[in-house]
Amino acid sequence: MALSAVVDSYRVAAKYYDGAYAAMDLVDAPFYADLATEIGGPVLEIGCGTGRVLLPIARQGTEIHGVDNSGAMLGILRESLAKESAEVRDRVTLHAGDMRSFRLHRTFPLVIIPFRPMQHMFTLADQVAALQSAAAHLSESGVLAFDVFYPKFEMLMLGIGEERLEAEWLSPSDPEITIRRYYRKDAVDKINQTYSLTFIFRSFRNGKVILEETDTLKMSY
Repeated sequence: MALSAVVDSYRVAAKYYDGAYAAMDLVDAPFYADLATEIGGPVLEIGCGTGRVLLPIARQGTEIHGVDNSGAMLGILRESLAKESAEVRDRVTLHAGDMRSFRLHRTFPLVIIPFRPMQHMFTLADQVAALQSAAAHLSESGVLAFDVFYPKFEMLMLGIGEERLEAEWLSPSDPEITIRRYYRKDAVDKINQTYSLTFIFRSFRNGKVILEETDTLKMSY
């Protein structure tokens, strides 16, 4: 169900996303899965990406709808869903849409926005529109849960232009290939409260780089 044009964001990063964040051992997915169990479904996840949070919720038996505007991320999620059992696949419905404007014309007891999609909203108007979209899908006593990072202002201006290693993992298709994700902070806009990054993905075989790809990211804080 397409609610708006799918965009080309995360074109490169999408294929490395699951490996990178598995290597970082994030702890948010159990929180949202427990919340889904406590409140019950169906659940709406805004900014579902590759399904890092969506899939565990579906596997535990909860119906869940996922919305994202990145065609690349949704493509990875559909590939992952194809490997799941029929029972899990039947619990998942995916939608392409902009979190500021999509409407599914139904409500949910739980709406979640995990892992900072709200920080892809760069203006106050965008932020309000995204929250209005979430509110439009909440049942009368529904719960909205989302997270953003706590900015360390003393760190924001440090390391601009420096390349730093962030994560390392083995390629799922070839265990002889090591993939490393680096990031470089390119700019900080203190007036508009945004900053820009470049992610660099390098694949190594026997210690030598065999592939390098980059993707950019802008976030608000």
